[in-house]
Amino acid sequence: MSTAMPIVLFPAVAFFGLLIGSFLNVVAYRVPRRESLVSPASHCPSCDMALKPWDNVPILSWLLLSGRCRGCKEPIAKRYPLVEATTAVLFGAVAIVHLNDGPRLVLGIVLVAFLVPIALIDLDHKLIPNRLTAPAAILAIVLGTALDPGGEVERLIAGLAAATALALPSLLHPGGMGMGDAKLVGVMGLFLGQAIVPAFFIAFVAGTALGIAVILRKGMSEGRRTKIPFGPFLALGGVIGVLAGSELVSLYLGTF
Repeated sequence: MSTAMPIVLFPAVAFFGLLIGSFLNVVAYRVPRRESLVSPASHCPSCDMALKPWDNVPILSWLLLSGRCRGCKEPIAKRYPLVEATTAVLFGAVAIVHLNDGPRLVLGIVLVAFLVPIALIDLDHKLIPNRLTAPAAILAIVLGTALDPGGEVERLIAGLAAATALALPSLLHPGGMGMGDAKLVGVMGLFLGQAIVPAFFIAFVAGTALGIAVILRKGMSEGRRTKIPFGPFLALGGVIGVLAGSELVSLYLGTF
């Protein structure tokens, strides 16, 4: 394949990611509130003024409006353009890494599109909604079977094993990880296959590191009572799993 192809592909996929990122902001805001994703149209959460199409252009509109609603002048959170930009970069990165592997490219982009709002919702509400994990699981199976039928058995086993590994501790110790985490890691396994192993390991290490930092800052008693959502760490591990999971598995097997 021409070396110029990645240069052309990245901005195209990144632009698509910008558009999807704008929608993912809507998903992250409305799903935990059990609101429709279709109606009403995008509006200011402060004054409910419907956004004009030119006020809803990813990143650019926020910059032109100086981060404020055109109607009520209330600040618009910086998170909105950050989510759009992050989604664009992640989509572009997946496209470059999996340029020659169509199934992994599609599965990777779809997984990232689910991980972004799930991480945001878990941060805000300590919740991983079934309204996202259920369709993600269905899409993983349908797309995996259609695009890479030879690898679907591995992905199914990975999803079941990963979900079971987290579900058992959740059932035995309900105060720890929730079932939402178990469902999410199972969904990730359906997308990643064997790459779920390094993805979960990275999530566990990152989550543990933050937990230790919280205990050192607040003390053992208060630190252990501090609830830290695990979804964002699983999302981090999932992104790394998409971009380098198979290579990390091969590196480990080749080393040990």
